[in-house]
Amino acid sequence: MKREYQKWFSECLHRDMEFLIFGDRGTPVIFFPTRTARFYDYENWRIIDSISDKIKAGLLQVYCMDSNDLESFYCNFRHPSQKIIRHMQYEQYILHEVLPFIHKKNPNPFIIVAGCSLGAYHAINIAFRHPQLFGKVVGMSGRFDLTLQTDKFPDLFNSFTDENIYYHMPSQFIPNMNDEKMISELKKMEIILAVGKEDPFRRNNEFLNQQLLKKGIPNSLYLWEGEAHRSRDWRLMAPCYL
Repeated sequence: MKREYQKWFSECLHRDMEFLIFGDRGTPVIFFPTRTARFYDYENWRIIDSISDKIKAGLLQVYCMDSNDLESFYCNFRHPSQKIIRHMQYEQYILHEVLPFIHKKNPNPFIIVAGCSLGAYHAINIAFRHPQLFGKVVGMSGRFDLTLQTDKFPDLFNSFTDENIYYHMPSQFIPNMNDEKMISELKKMEIILAVGKEDPFRRNNEFLNQQLLKKGIPNSLYLWEGEAHRSRDWRLMAPCYL
């Protein structure tokens, strides 16, 4: 299985960004890391091994992204309004640097975006905001409104909200979406949500699933036994949905 390391200075983020590519052909997959994780973690956690047959067969080419979470959502010294702006710069990095790189490297126009835990948020958020760019999105163990809190997961904006935050929280903006062009594009996309029955974000996944269906947007919600919010669970999920 071909493994390639890439690094360049991002004009959008004004710092070096790194990622790994697995495979030399097939459907491109932009794979977002978990909360504050690194571009090499899915490899270290053997999640890439779990889909290696598809990569070796030329069905998938996987781009494991690095995170920016410690400068955005998990940067405690930033005001919430600045956290979301830093995240928006990360989105620009994906749209204007990573995607053009992939298009030059791989002629396949169908792109999958996926992630686990906070990576699921990143995948769903960018896919729902720019549905014309992606053919499929997979969110595993995700929270799609980062203002929701549980015992283990705080509200990442400390009760603050603004327009930028609203339009980057899928389970906030989807219920009020009435742009027929956007809805039409979302209907073309394959949308997969997978979450554990005991995951604290199960309700949020069920809510997003139902809100999409109310808009006539097909999507699939898969419930796994237990919390299913660890790398051992994602090793089982990834081959099912990617």
